Parts: sequence; structure tokens; C-alpha cells
Amino acid sequence: MAPASGPLETPCLVPGRDAEVLGDLPPEVLNTITSARAPSTRRVYALKWNLFVDWCSSRREDPRRCSIGSVLSFLQQGLERRLSPSTLKVHAAAISAYHDHIDGKTVGKHDLVVRFLRGARRLNPPRPPSIPSWDLSLVLRALQDAPFEPLQSADLKLLSLKTLLLIALASIKRVGDLQAFSVDESCLEFGPGDNHVVLRPRPGYVPKVPTTPFRDQVVNLQALPLEEADPALALLCPVRALRVYVDRTQSVRTSDQLFVCYGGQQKGKAVSKQRMAHWIVDAIALAYEAQGVPCPLRLHAHSTRGVASSWALARGSSLTDICRAAGWATPNTFARFYSLRVEPVSSRVLTLNG
Repeated sequence: MAPASGPLETPCLVPGRDAEVLGDLPPEVLNTITSARAPSTRRVYALKWNLFVDWCSSRREDPRRCSIGSVLSFLQQGLERRLSPSTLKVHAAAISAYHDHIDGKTVGKHDLVVRFLRGARRLNPPRPPSIPSWDLSLVLRALQDAPFEPLQSADLKLLSLKTLLLIALASIKRVGDLQAFSVDESCLEFGPGDNHVVLRPRPGYVPKVPTTPFRDQVVNLQALPLEEADPALALLCPVRALRVYVDRTQSVRTSDQLFVCYGGQQKGKAVSKQRMAHWIVDAIALAYEAQGVPCPLRLHAHSTRGVASSWALARGSSLTDICRAAGWATPNTFARFYSLRVEPVSSRVLTLNG
């Protein structure tokens, strides 16, 4: 069962700048200001900040008022420990959130920190994998059989996992974009005979790439025709899975978010991005288990974007269409971070739909 979500944490003030500036504000105002950052971001920043505090304590320095040279020395030690540039950027952002301004700027916007991070990226450029971390063909075969089928009688957990994975693969969307989908009639529309489905993000949703071509983007998924040479391919139809999922969750849902918790005290309530990411990983892991094959280590939900887009390109979809569907501003993003060496797969589930 999906674990119960804990209550929203009480906003906490970091001793120093926050306490001095915000300490006298009413609790409701403090809560609003603190909510400028997502709870997950606040937790990550607190963790990174505590590491910096411990480092400064060992050097008898004030973590809030130390010099920019001390901050750079801390980041340099991380670089020498082979921390990735993106991880170092998170460290810098966390320090910037709590450190006093230096030369009238936050730590993250200080010229030397900006140049340091740029140099770290040049010295240690990202090396994305060139081959998929998991076997798409194996996973698709597993989704066509028990315990994921028959879909109408499958456990709600398995139905939820399969539907989310198929939608993630067919749409090439980020988990945050998937969470923005809604069952509201203005956001979800099935075509005649469920021959296609149109998915729109909830009003007011701002994607990671908020430029005009990608904001309020409509996802149109075509159903897999029943007259395919291999009837089993119909079991991979994302439109079919979504129709069954919406019907099965209608009586339990208390949220208009498309994907809701399938069990526990939170059953029917909106599921978080973090939990949706776990669902995708769980779906892949269960598929491997169903096929009797050991599951690869270090699976990530975000890997569906590289796998799906690379398969789509191998099947003849244009790079322009792939980038538009995935929300990538330029093909360079796909080429640098997501392009994988794959062989054409014999399923139409990954064919991009207009």
C-alpha cells in the first residue's frame, strides 16, 4: 500500500539571517514565505547546509559570515571528491539560502562562485549513459501478462503502476508534468470509442521549460488499433490502460489530479511527484521480477525519457517532434543527455502521436 503522507512540516528558521529577518512575523505569513520553496527543496537545502556548518565548525569559522574564499574551498573539496557539477550547484544554492550577502550579492550569484561552477562543468562534464539502464522490450513483455493483466481485475496498485509507466513512455513527460494532469473535463478528453485521449495540464501549471511552445502543451495519445498483426500489443495501449484506471479510481478519488494514491489512509488523494517517481521504478522492478530476471541497480524514473525518446527516434519519429513532446528547447538537449543506442522495438506504444 502507498505509505501515508506526513503532515506538512512546520516552517523552521535557520539561526541567523532567517531568524533575524523573519522571526517577528506572524506564523501564517512565515508559512507563506517559507512555502516559496517546495518541502523537498527545503529538506535538501537543510541537509547540504548542515554539511557546510560541520565543515566550518571544524575550521572554527562562522558558516553564515565566512568569506567567499571559504565557500569556494568547501566546493573545491567536493569537486576533489568527484561530486558532480550539478551536486556542487545544489551545495552552492543551499549555502546561498542561509549565508549573509557578500559584496551585496547572494553566494550563488557571486561572480567567483558562478565562474567556479562553470569551471567545474568544464573539468568534469556530464557523462550520460550511452546504453539504456533497463530493457524496454522485457518490461513491455511483462506488462502484457500477469500480474498486470487482465487489467480490469488487476490489483489497483498494479493498474496504477502500469498506467503511469505507459503514459510516461508514450508522452516522454517529466514526472512533474505527469503530476499536472487532471481528470477534470477541461483537462481529460477521450475520443469516440476511446480511439484517443487528450491530456492537458491543470490551469496555472508552469512546466520546467515555461517558454511559449511548451506551456499548456496538449498531449494527444492515439489508441493502438485492435486489428494489429499481434493482438497482444493492444495490452500495451496507454489509452486503454488510462480508461480502465480512470473508471476504477472514480469511486475512491478525493482529488481531481489524474494519478491518486491506491491504498492506505491516503487512498484516493493526490499522489506526490516523489511517490510517482517510485511508482515508475516499482513498475520496472516488478516487470523484471515477473520475467524472472534480476532487476538492474540504480533505476531512476527519469530514465523513461531517454529510453522512450531514443526508441521513438529509432522508429522514425522526427527529432523535432520528439523535442516538442519532451519539452526540450533544442535537439542539443536530447543529443547531450538522453540519446541512447537502441534497436527498433516491435511495439507502436512509443510512436509519437500528434
